[in-house]
Amino acid sequence: QVQLVESGGGLVQAGGSLRLSCAASGRSLYIYDMGWYRQAPGKQRELVATITNSGSTNYADSLLGRFTISRDNAKKTVDLQMNSLKPEDTAVYYCNADVSIWGLRRVYWGQGTQVTVSS
Repeated sequence: QVQLVESGGGLVQAGGSLRLSCAASGRSLYIYDMGWYRQAPGKQRELVATITNSGSTNYADSLLGRFTISRDNAKKTVDLQMNSLKPEDTAVYYCNADVSIWGLRRVYWGQGTQVTVSS
């Protein structure tokens, strides 16, 4: 089985920064893309950023320049550095990973971590 565990969420004032981390666990994994998504109250889950295992990144247009995604393939982790946070960034942030394990490929999700930005 594969588990994704997020950490680093919390409460921050507008203009502040947070760094989210997500670690994948499980044996015999091959991880393709990893990413971060978020879901604000009453809204659909939306893309924040994704990163391939070769380091190519993709961001939601509205977040370019404020958020940075990175990963460590050896540690099976993906991080999200969030700067200049705004109240509208308040959401539950979810990590996901496209994983092949024992020849079976599927997307896994973490349990989510709350980020609250106060004005």
